[in-house]
Amino acid sequence: MGVPKRRVSKARKNKRRAIWRQIPGPTMVECPHCRKLMQAHHICPNCGYYRGQKVVAGGD
Repeated sequence: MGVPKRRVSKARKNKRRAIWRQIPGPTMVECPHCRKLMQAHHICPNCGYYRGQKVVAGGD
């Protein structure tokens, strides 16, 4: 079984963990109804439409 020859420094360990934790932001797309930015695959918070149908009352 492989055993490390040298101890991994705190800086090297933390650099590796920092990259692992990076989470990209949500994918933003243009709403086809009102043309405002909204999160992909979610109801538009501005107009309340999802896939061409009114889902939530309010907005327009």
